[in-house]
Amino acid sequence: MQLESGRSLIEVIGVLAVSAIMTAGAIGMYNSVRTRQQRILAMDTIKQIAMDVKTLMGMRENYEGLSIAYLIKAGALQNNKAPIGGDNWSVSASIDKKSFSINLVDLTNGECAYFAQSVPNWATDLIVNGYNTEQSSHCFSSKTNQISFVSE
Repeated sequence: MQLESGRSLIEVIGVLAVSAIMTAGAIGMYNSVRTRQQRILAMDTIKQIAMDVKTLMGMRENYEGLSIAYLIKAGALQNNKAPIGGDNWSVSASIDKKSFSINLVDLTNGECAYFAQSVPNWATDLIVNGYNTEQSSHCFSSKTNQISFVSE
């Protein structure tokens, strides 16, 4: 009598199916964690930009002449790359020059919803697609969302 050893084809396919399911779950979790980390890093960068603006412009009593180019020249920014979203972002003074805003553009619905949750403690207002966030988030489903962090 001959003794057989090894695995059947069904067993091998079962092991491969289980490993495929586990791999798909791990990739999904990795993407979720990575996206969350990118948003947290972007929020920290935006906060640092706001603090740098307040430091640079604080003694002038207004924010006249504020721009990304000015912040790069002053050393507050390394380049004009947006922390998140599209590269047409801006940092600008208000009409009365008493406050400034950090304006992000081309945000996805998820990014918009993340930033629209609440006004950060360093900002005085948050405007989402032209609306104050006190009403609702006003995020679009497309990648055309705009958010402005306003600070005095």
